[in-house]
Amino acid sequence: MSTPSTRVPQQERSRATQARLLEATVDCLVRYGWSGTTTTVVAAHAGVSRGAQLHHYPTKAALVTAAVAHLAERRAEELRVEAEALPAGPQRLDRVVDLLGVAFTGPLFVAALELWVAARTDPELRDALVPLEARVGREMHRLTVALLDVDERRPGVREAVQATLDLLRGLGVANLLNDDSARRTALLRTWKHQLATLLPPGTAPDQPHDADPT
Repeated sequence: MSTPSTRVPQQERSRATQARLLEATVDCLVRYGWSGTTTTVVAAHAGVSRGAQLHHYPTKAALVTAAVAHLAERRAEELRVEAEALPAGPQRLDRVVDLLGVAFTGPLFVAALELWVAARTDPELRDALVPLEARVGREMHRLTVALLDVDERRPGVREAVQATLDLLRGLGVANLLNDDSARRTALLRTWKHQLATLLPPGTAPDQPHDADPT
């Protein structure tokens, strides 16, 4: 019979194994794409036995969606930490858009895009991915509202926030095959000016609320 002292190390090892698998999955998606990211390749990349990989994630769909969820949560936490250093006043909006822009050009975005394309013709992956993407989208929207320090109960604010995220997503796709940084910088500069008129100072909420964008 196992004791509490033996169970804790086992749990820690299990969590460490899962973390290695999830990090390796995202890395493989970025390096090899969906077709090249097999569970065998991921296990080898993570330095984990095939049996351990199957124990934690019995299917490829379960593995890749868990990996994207894991990285999305980690990136959201990083954004919250980075937001603590954001300045107040007009400069805040510029910095927030720049921070969000990184989220749509990094490994998480590339890995997620691989899954979006594959899910179009893979019913099992689509069934696993649709609810995950809905949750990640809502959380990213809420995080953006918090970073911008605005109140989306005010007319037009929710739409301006979502338009910002949609624009950044589109620019991220355009940047995948070629260096699109010059056009991206020019477009974001213009959008920041527009956004400043849509989200004027004084739109921060007086108290927390539970708006749920869809």
